[in-house]
Amino acid sequence: MAASNGEKGLIVSFGEMLIDFVPTESGVSLAEAPGFLKAPGGAPANVAIAVSRLGGRSAFVGKLGDDEFGHMLAGILRENGVADQGINFDTGARTALAFVTLRADGDREFMFYRNPSADMLLRPDELDLDLIRSAKVFHYGSISLIVEPCRSAHLKAMEVAKEAGALLSYDPNLREPLWPSNEEAKTQIMSIWDKAEIIKVSDVELEFLTGSNKIDDETAMSLWHPNLKLLLVTLGEKGCRYYAKTFRGSVDPFHVNAVDTTGAGDSFVGALLNKVAEDQSILEDEERLRKVLRFANACGAITTTKKGAIPALPTDAEVLSFLEGK
Repeated sequence: MAASNGEKGLIVSFGEMLIDFVPTESGVSLAEAPGFLKAPGGAPANVAIAVSRLGGRSAFVGKLGDDEFGHMLAGILRENGVADQGINFDTGARTALAFVTLRADGDREFMFYRNPSADMLLRPDELDLDLIRSAKVFHYGSISLIVEPCRSAHLKAMEVAKEAGALLSYDPNLREPLWPSNEEAKTQIMSIWDKAEIIKVSDVELEFLTGSNKIDDETAMSLWHPNLKLLLVTLGEKGCRYYAKTFRGSVDPFHVNAVDTTGAGDSFVGALLNKVAEDQSILEDEERLRKVLRFANACGAITTTKKGAIPALPTDAEVLSFLEGK
């Protein structure tokens, strides 16, 4: 169903927002890094900003520390056109931090400071239920499932969004160091699996969740469930594969000079959800879906060409000019 009266469908993104401290020099360990740059991040927040940059409507729901970093992050959401009425501030806990090492190939390793951080302390009674009910698409990850009370807030928000008719979108966004064990990560990530109608996993997450070292259709389809409308497997520089109820296929990548892969998956998801919020019927129309995924691949590729997630998220105009050059 297309959004009525020219009003774009709202995408509500739920979860964590934090600050990544990224070394000023690539390819060095944290201990060897001469200095660090502040880079705002957190996958659900990146997705909300990706949507807004592309001309869509988005809101973020989560909790930040009532500290300078927390207010800075809320300000960044507002500056990027993301609705902020779903943000809470915690006076007793800090905004989460992550130190990220950029390896020479642009890939990352993480060290987190969350003991506990404000995002983990969001309670169900702090949720803006009216905002969540107004979502056309409700998007979330799995980091918000790790500990209470945030886990209960996550489950409640999902339930309220679903009852109000939102499409549920899930990107597990696995961060192994944050979980007590890999077994627990897998159990909790899968605990809400059958609720989502759109799921996006990376090739690494596919291997982690299935225990298979083969990235093929059979492995991907082992994650299929009856409520699912679209399963996406992103393959980094190899593009993506898609699985819908009546069709499946792959979309080729764009080759770019990758500097930093941070936020590429969030950029991809934001682009897809933006189009889905406009018109859900693309999920049943392979030809139109392929065009959308090509656009989403372009967004992901562009995002890897600059350092940091949020500064690198493209506008609609940037993507269209990139695609014209291809």
